[in-house]
Amino acid sequence: MSKPRLLIANRGEIACRIIRGAREEGWHSIAVYSEADATTPHVLMADEAHLLGPAAVHESYLNLEQIHRVIRETGATHLHPGYGFFSENPDFVESVTNAGVKMVGPSADAIRAMGDKVAARDAAEKAKVPLVPGSPPLPADPAVAIDYAESIGYPVLIKAAFGGGGKGMRLCHNRKELEGALELTRGEAGRSFGNDTIFVEKALLRARHVEIQLLCDSHGNGVYLGERECSIQRRHQKLVEETPCTVLKPETRKQMGEAAVRLALDIGYENAATVEFLLDDDGQPYFLEMNTRLQVEHPITEMVTGIDLVRAQLRIAQGETLPWKQEDIQPEGAAIECRIIAEDAAAGFLPASGPIHHVRFPEGLGVRNDVGFDSGGEVSVYYDSMIGKLITWGRDREEARQRMLRALDEYVIEGVRTNIDFQKWMLAHPDFIAGNTYTRYLDEHFKPEYLDRPDLDELARAIAAVAAYRERVGVGGPVQASGRGAVAADPHAPRVTAWKRGMSWSGR
Repeated sequence: MSKPRLLIANRGEIACRIIRGAREEGWHSIAVYSEADATTPHVLMADEAHLLGPAAVHESYLNLEQIHRVIRETGATHLHPGYGFFSENPDFVESVTNAGVKMVGPSADAIRAMGDKVAARDAAEKAKVPLVPGSPPLPADPAVAIDYAESIGYPVLIKAAFGGGGKGMRLCHNRKELEGALELTRGEAGRSFGNDTIFVEKALLRARHVEIQLLCDSHGNGVYLGERECSIQRRHQKLVEETPCTVLKPETRKQMGEAAVRLALDIGYENAATVEFLLDDDGQPYFLEMNTRLQVEHPITEMVTGIDLVRAQLRIAQGETLPWKQEDIQPEGAAIECRIIAEDAAAGFLPASGPIHHVRFPEGLGVRNDVGFDSGGEVSVYYDSMIGKLITWGRDREEARQRMLRALDEYVIEGVRTNIDFQKWMLAHPDFIAGNTYTRYLDEHFKPEYLDRPDLDELARAIAAVAAYRERVGVGGPVQASGRGAVAADPHAPRVTAWKRGMSWSGR
């Protein structure tokens, strides 16, 4: 039997991650790239790579005609969309499926069911998943929105029904703010998502963002793989994720997990998904949304479960049955992920771009780097400013946290400003250590001046610069940074396998 031929319709670190999973499964990997990405790691890693077009996303990664051209030219049998771009576009899924290619992901109908946040609330209600109080789709008459907001109680969120990534969402503390936000949000929704439907929802200002990772096969089976807390956010974008959640009670975890699986199976879901909840001060969970794709923060789930989610996705796409029952899923230890982003946190998290002159990735026991860049690369203005993810595992949360601080100290990126200093500040903050964080924590507590480093005097800066230079040019010994951004495996690090420890896929 010939190898499955997997086209990865994405770029950067997630494309590299999928290529690695495909290679371990024995699949042939096909990368696509823009002119700006011609020499990036995912292009060099793949078995073959094909140019889509110029750097602009609508001429390359969002160019449906060019992706179909590559499908035809390569004989791709499967397509993995990663996250972002076309990953949650049901029309894209239909077009690929109609071309005879198997999607590594859910059906177009499942994506539609969860892509409309109002419809998703209805589906969640039918599955008996607890909901944040909210309204149906709002008509143009602002009086209707005002009536709903006042019945729910301020503060409220005006949200785009088809929104995502923090766009199409505005917080309103009173009627005046609501009146000013309605048309702005409706207009942003229409421009960003092609649909201007909006609704109003109760705002839980001190809530935690806690999500459940699911895997569902095509035979009606589903399991949840524990939770991830993603409360450290700026502009509704996650910055730090961890598992397990520090305050989640076992009975609440079970309630959330079972509700998430029930919701997925009710809509005939297949493959990986994440159901997101808000956890209020009393520990009560409320359904937020369902992400019908692989999440950015999936590595921390892999680190504590030993389950390779990408390889699981590929096997599910091949029609295999999940090899686990729920009782087989027993996460071990704790894991933390820090998103490494090209941005200036001291300037309001302003995105940065430019050449990367030199990189040194942290290594060692329990450290993992998911990256899509290397020395000599460039952070382009055309794409998202997240350039990689740093993940650590420990026997408990404190060991994972201390390991993350050590790894952040080892991280060197020269040439473009990053948020590494911010991540060090956050991981060392007493509130993070105590687990006392929530989704608006940074809005209320972070100030740019907190990143000043009075302990690092000019002499120390000079020594650090000389050391980085010597490392870059190889003075005094070999350069330690890897050639492609792939860190040498530590023989004692937790292993990520295609199945849970002690389990196997049926028929294998």
